[in-house]
Amino acid sequence: MINIVLFGKPGAGKGTQAEFLKEKYNLTHLSTGDIFRFNIKNDTDLGRLAKTYMDKGDLVPDEVTIQMLQSEVDKNPDSAGFLFDGFPRTISQAQALDAFLASKNQEITATIALDADDEILVERLLERGKTSGRADDQDEEKIRNRYQEYNEKTAPLIDYYNQQGKFYSVNGIGAIIEITERLSQVIESL
Repeated sequence: MINIVLFGKPGAGKGTQAEFLKEKYNLTHLSTGDIFRFNIKNDTDLGRLAKTYMDKGDLVPDEVTIQMLQSEVDKNPDSAGFLFDGFPRTISQAQALDAFLASKNQEITATIALDADDEILVERLLERGKTSGRADDQDEEKIRNRYQEYNEKTAPLIDYYNQQGKFYSVNGIGAIIEITERLSQVIESL
């Protein structure tokens, strides 16, 4: 079983790359953003709660996110592995994920970060916001707040996974196929 955490700042291409990687390696793709958007669209209790945080560009609280993710993993007991997209975002989430996976005799195989310059990413998100309908992609101030949240809460995961020998960084700028190839080289070297 292979369990990959794919992370990077908003707009780095996680969702795009996850689509290729899940097919190529037969992984179950768990995108917290997609799960939250589904719940928001369907006006569930979780969706309404998540929306209050997302609309401000803040992260959804750990306990909500962790319970949701555990439920999604449990729904896929025969999976060849998981591709975690957008989770974990904090050290406490990473520790909770490690503990949960350990209870199932599994672990994170690798964490791969898509790196890209903030200014390029801001432009990507503003462009995406023109068609996505996402309020958090249409306001540069909210985008920059999301990057501040990332820098404060998510960037420490680099050290966390480095200490475990599981952190890899990939250049997230270039043609989609080039980035997919860079990611594949990392995964196939594991």
